[in-house]
Amino acid sequence: MPKAILTCDAVIAGGGIVGAACADELSRRGLSVIVCEARVAGSGATAAGMGHLVIMDDSPAQFALTKLSRELWDALETQLPPAAEFLRCGTLWVAADAEELAEAERKRAFYADCGVRAEIIGAEQLYQREPFLQPGLVGALLVPDDAVVYQPVCARWFLDRAISRGAQVFENAPVAEMRPDGVTLRDGRRIAAKFTVNACGAESPTLSPGIPVKPRQGHLVITDRHPGTVRHQIVELGYLKSAHSHAAHSVAFNVQPRPNGQLLLGSSRQYGRTDSSIDAPILAEMLARAAIYLKGFDQLRAIRAWTGFRPATPDKLPLIGRHNGLWLATGHEGLGITTSTGTAVILASLLLDETPPIDPAPYLPAEERLARLAKY
Repeated sequence: MPKAILTCDAVIAGGGIVGAACADELSRRGLSVIVCEARVAGSGATAAGMGHLVIMDDSPAQFALTKLSRELWDALETQLPPAAEFLRCGTLWVAADAEELAEAERKRAFYADCGVRAEIIGAEQLYQREPFLQPGLVGALLVPDDAVVYQPVCARWFLDRAISRGAQVFENAPVAEMRPDGVTLRDGRRIAAKFTVNACGAESPTLSPGIPVKPRQGHLVITDRHPGTVRHQIVELGYLKSAHSHAAHSVAFNVQPRPNGQLLLGSSRQYGRTDSSIDAPILAEMLARAAIYLKGFDQLRAIRAWTGFRPATPDKLPLIGRHNGLWLATGHEGLGITTSTGTAVILASLLLDETPPIDPAPYLPAEERLARLAKY
């Protein structure tokens, strides 16, 4: 016999930062919520990534979602616990040549037109801000209001806020089947709900077959403590080509300062890998790329390297909305930490038949969009 049925307004499969933010927002709006996480809340891609809160402009839809989301994170800054390690370090998009500096200027002008603070700094000011950069860079775009967080703590904090409003969180509770009226867990428990949300990241296609989400593996490295070596999130402008490429693999320089003096180094992207082992050639390529940008990089001691799987869509936009009777909140790839807050607000607005703060059309899993993405 099936085990007893639990009931709620919304059941969310996935307790990473996207699912956690959705639980927080839905419970804030008065819904009863149950979150089912297959492992530990805040694990998976959430724990494996970088906690960069960044505005991106690869497309108007990406810009709108990241801008909304960073504004929502800004509103949370004073509420987050110290362990969340919110640090408004800003982002430096560094330019290696005149062509990249022109791209930095294009981004600055676009941001200015949209009300986002950003400025071009020349080489002299760049090296005053970041003296450990290798010589030869010609300048950078500074986005001073970008920030970093320790994302596993933030995910747990979102869930704790939901729990304080009556939500329930089941860990080590993988979902076996999703239906519009609820889920069945692998242990046989059934949860009945008015709304069923798939926020399982790279694993979301196992519960919503056919959606265009593929795992894209990334490597990260963390060093021992070197306080003052890096003061901003520093990203090469070539990262944009890497992040939005459809190539089998790509590598770009991306480094984040941690409050304890450690450096978190990225990043790589690979399709086609299914296990979490370290790919030694890719890791070597990533470290070599970092040495191009950081002086004395060979003197830093890496203490750990790991991989994670980002849920990627071909058009680089998440799937937020209703599909086959279920609700999707997945496909964020490398922007899931930033866009968790915006995703939660959009999903809640759609689910409650309210008007979202930005146009949700680009993120909806509409049939026309899904048919277009299926061609990739």
